[in-house]
Amino acid sequence: MSSKKMPAGFTARPEAPYYAVIFTSQRTPEDAAGYAAAAAQMAALAAQQPGYLGAESAREAGGLGITVSYWRSMEDIAAWRGQLEHAATRDRGRAQWYSHYELRVARVERAYGWDRQDDGAADPGPDYDLVP
Repeated sequence: MSSKKMPAGFTARPEAPYYAVIFTSQRTPEDAAGYAAAAAQMAALAAQQPGYLGAESAREAGGLGITVSYWRSMEDIAAWRGQLEHAATRDRGRAQWYSHYELRVARVERAYGWDRQDDGAADPGPDYDLVP
């Protein structure tokens, strides 16, 4: 993982390859406090799982949200999916908190970033080879 301190809300960038689980959801207006508590509990529980690398999440006022969690392997993702408390919370989400969601899993082959605090140069720069 990158040793650089990331801004709040960003996950340190691990060395590729790794996996991203992209969860896009539309919240219902029901039980906002219960949802917030469950989301915080799931974030804490996920952080304890083998292979968990971090997560980034955002939700707009209308209820559309995107959470991307990062994992070392497909086996780690499968173990998280099967974790009993996570499975029960997922079922509650379907019954109460979500009107729709999509989940996608992608292998991250390359990753880079940019920060204004640096020298202003793009990382990894204009000569970055997108084809391995």
